[in-house]
Amino acid sequence: MPHMTAHDRVSRGSTRRLTLVVGVMIVLTSLLLIGVIAYVGRIADVQEASQEKNRIENALNQSVARVLDQQKSVAWWDDAVKFVTQQPNDEFIDSNFGIFLTETYGHDEVYILNARDVPVYSYFGMKREEPQAFERRRNQLASVIAAVRGQKDVPLTERPDFFIGRQQHYDVLRKVLAVAAWKGAILTIDRRPAIVAAITIVPNVDMSLLTVPPDVLISIDWIDAPFLTQISQLLLIPDIRLTNAGVTNSSATVTEPFVTDDGQTPSVLAWTTRRPGWPLLTLVLPLVAAAAIAMTALSANMLLRLVRAADALSSRERAARHDAAHDSLSGLPNRYLFVQAISEALDELNADHGDVGVIVGYLDIDRFKDINDTLGHKVGDELIQAVGRRLREHLAPSDFLARFGGDEFAIFRIEQGESHQTPIETLVADALGSPLRVLNHDISVSTSVGLAQSPRDGRSTDTLMRHADIALYEAKRRGRAQFTWFSAKLAEELERKREIELALPSALENGEFELHYQPIVSARNNQVVGVEALSRWRHPTKGFIPPDRFISVAEEMGLMPKLGEWVIREALKQAGSWPDLEIAVNLSPAQVQHTDLLGLLKQLLIDSGARPERITLEITESLLLEPTPKTRTTLKELRQLGFRIALDDFGTGFSSLNYLIEFGFDKLKIDRSLVSALSQAGSAQTVVLSVIQLGHALGMEVVAEGIETEAEAVTMRFWGSDQLQGYLFSKALPADDLQHFVRDYNTRTPQLDHHEAVAVSGAGDSV
Repeated sequence: MPHMTAHDRVSRGSTRRLTLVVGVMIVLTSLLLIGVIAYVGRIADVQEASQEKNRIENALNQSVARVLDQQKSVAWWDDAVKFVTQQPNDEFIDSNFGIFLTETYGHDEVYILNARDVPVYSYFGMKREEPQAFERRRNQLASVIAAVRGQKDVPLTERPDFFIGRQQHYDVLRKVLAVAAWKGAILTIDRRPAIVAAITIVPNVDMSLLTVPPDVLISIDWIDAPFLTQISQLLLIPDIRLTNAGVTNSSATVTEPFVTDDGQTPSVLAWTTRRPGWPLLTLVLPLVAAAAIAMTALSANMLLRLVRAADALSSRERAARHDAAHDSLSGLPNRYLFVQAISEALDELNADHGDVGVIVGYLDIDRFKDINDTLGHKVGDELIQAVGRRLREHLAPSDFLARFGGDEFAIFRIEQGESHQTPIETLVADALGSPLRVLNHDISVSTSVGLAQSPRDGRSTDTLMRHADIALYEAKRRGRAQFTWFSAKLAEELERKREIELALPSALENGEFELHYQPIVSARNNQVVGVEALSRWRHPTKGFIPPDRFISVAEEMGLMPKLGEWVIREALKQAGSWPDLEIAVNLSPAQVQHTDLLGLLKQLLIDSGARPERITLEITESLLLEPTPKTRTTLKELRQLGFRIALDDFGTGFSSLNYLIEFGFDKLKIDRSLVSALSQAGSAQTVVLSVIQLGHALGMEVVAEGIETEAEAVTMRFWGSDQLQGYLFSKALPADDLQHFVRDYNTRTPQLDHHEAVAVSGAGDSV
């Protein structure tokens, strides 16, 4: 046995003392940890129960506001004042108060009191009862009635008035708030808790209809098992229930007296609490105690291994630093190392002030998702590795290549003076010019590349990378296998798009949109027979913003259903003013595929009184590229409602004769791109004429869009187009201007008879 030196003995003694100190510290720390866990577990249970109680109370307050909101939808209404107070109409009251509030919102009892608080209407048990049936509730509801009539010091517990907070965003209804009154409370009725809401019936537009004092609408909504089940599901608190048992909290159940606003306690509210501290007390605490014992036993062994572990730790640290700076799949540097390297290069170049620049390039593999979806993620991972190797082989040794994740790579290069290096985009194209062999698949790939250069496009790392990303976005927008250099114009376009994105939601809320209408002229008699409704955005500071700037952004943001609903609503309202004109309205794919379009149109027809056969709904071919069963069903049911369906912009994109046969459109609108091609002899004219003949053969009216010259109008009329639309006749006009235009145009423009239409055939042949 080797001789133990004094140094060894000192070291061993130090180790023993260190072991003893560490052991004592572990024991004390463990005891402290056990105490903390026990305390935290208990406090967590108490706080969770308190928070659950607060959430339940808040849900009840929100429910009171919700019932008032539901009452408001029928009580604040000119027609309600007319047909309840001034000209009582039982059928109207049943439909809009009794049946609507009970069946739509689930109110259990509905009453109406007149100005003298005499009952004039009672509805419960799914039927109308004699008004005097209210008297059985009068005493129990007296406090709510007194409050809504303006009496002060009503003996009711005050609740937060969430209802008034929800009305602040209204403009039209703001004047109603000055004359209306409401009160919501939770009362004990027949020894059962219930939400009782009362609101005055007042006009929302014509304030001359206001009666003082107004009638009062009263609703009762029982707080019963179904009601509490909804709250339970909403709050994710299991088993909220009412019971007659006493207040006896157990380990898993919390009970609280259910005190109503009139001071009564009809029952006890109980629910199963989550008890977040229970796992700490039953699982973590024993494990910590066991771990404390084990840690004490292992402390000496741990110290003996400390030196060997230190060496291993140093080795692992070096490996970790490498892994932290490199992509695990491709082995290339990652974003962190790329940013570090480019920042160091820029610092040196900015200090040097020489004729030196840095080029930053972002590149994405085109349609990489399709490869993943069709060939599998294993092939996709191998493809990433193969692309990385191929790029590394073709790029210059001084070019820095990194992978940011997914299918995104980045490159930066330092260029000095008149550089004769092969451009990055050329090297990338050469690298991927031949197929890659990946797991027995020959895969051809291309990339989209975005490039930025310092100092022209910025001097900081963040700026250059952001500008390269903007250029990549533009390259992908242009299609596959594209490269784009950053420019100030790209940044301006992106900034304009972001401005649109920020302003669009508030524009919808603030009513900044308006409808303009472009006339549609009959090719048979040269008279205006219809209009197309087109949305226009009147920005408060920027003026009119053209649709081509905000429609695509609205589609990306998912706002098209809301904007489209507004367009349809306004167009149907306007239809009543133009009984002799057809109105065409564009439908976006999002409206057809993701909204209850049929229900909306049915309701709007009822509200506006418009005739559906005068309304043409226009769809584009993008909706039909991958038609779903919902699309087919919706278009079929729209026609059954009486609407006419038109295929818009025919001649662009993926025009297919199959669409015309399968969906049986009423109208076919020939796109401006085809109409403008009439000036080209030969095939273009043959295509246009064939489309018109095909549309007629399939029983469709044909509308030529984008008519801008008299020659185009004469030719399309002669070839059989039924209707014409375009700037030759008029641009899209506001509703008031359109009325004057139609009157003047139809008066001053001579009507064409059949012989006159034939007479222009010579002009048509010459086009």
